[in-house]
Amino acid sequence: MKKLLITGAGGFIGKNLAEIFAPAYSVSAPLRAELDFCDDKAVREYFAARHFDAVIHCAIKPGHRNAKDPSGQLYANTRMFFNLVSQEAHFGKLIFISSGMVYDKRRYKPKMAEDFFGSSVPEDEGGLSKYVLAKHIADSRNMIELRPFGVYGKYEDCAIRFISNAICRTLAGLPITMRQNRRFDYVSIEDLAAVVAHFIEHEPKFRAYNVAPDKAIELAELAELVRSISGAKLPVDVAEPGLGVEYSGDNSRLKAEMPGFKFTPIEDGVRRLYEWYKANPDRINVNALLLDKR
Repeated sequence: MKKLLITGAGGFIGKNLAEIFAPAYSVSAPLRAELDFCDDKAVREYFAARHFDAVIHCAIKPGHRNAKDPSGQLYANTRMFFNLVSQEAHFGKLIFISSGMVYDKRRYKPKMAEDFFGSSVPEDEGGLSKYVLAKHIADSRNMIELRPFGVYGKYEDCAIRFISNAICRTLAGLPITMRQNRRFDYVSIEDLAAVVAHFIEHEPKFRAYNVAPDKAIELAELAELVRSISGAKLPVDVAEPGLGVEYSGDNSRLKAEMPGFKFTPIEDGVRRLYEWYKANPDRINVNALLLDKR
């Protein structure tokens, strides 16, 4: 059985990947309280008697609007990554879960291809840190960067993540809210896990891949989908008129790498997530929903 190290196991993506991979792999997923990846001494000691077939690097210092302390993202994110890189003698490959932020949010355009990377350097700390890591991975021999744009699924922060937020609002009898309608690429956490699993088992032709569906979807369409699934006739409150900048990626490279792979239809994925929240009402923080941070 292959051995995996998953960082960021306390977060949405890392927690899901650890859970999904546990049956098929020997998974180590230390929480930050158990191992701080910013601590080079602790990382060296952890790896000293261990070897992993793959490291799935999901840990980041968050900079979203719900983050307690968004400062120092560049330092923390690069420090964690290069502490791991310093131990590459102890693992076979590293798969970094990045995002479309590497393309620089000031220059987003619809369906950005991987070679759009490098045309502009992000000025925000989160994007810049991922850009630096992507530059290193591009010249590596055993590292892969995956760039999802929007990922949805259980355990995500329903206070700020749109699909979960819309679902939880309908279940709480609250209107669905958004800052502005935009088009996004969304993939389910299960689909992201399937892509990660492919690269655990196969050697890549490239160092970076967008993880994106064939078509982007408007937030307004997602709101209507959630309302339809729930049967709730609640209003949709949009703060700013018009259509914002699209956030989406070209998936041609990934589809060529994984012929026959099909992403979960958004209708099926959202319905599955709705049923999960309905069955787990304790996961809905109504007080957080009332503090609208759109």
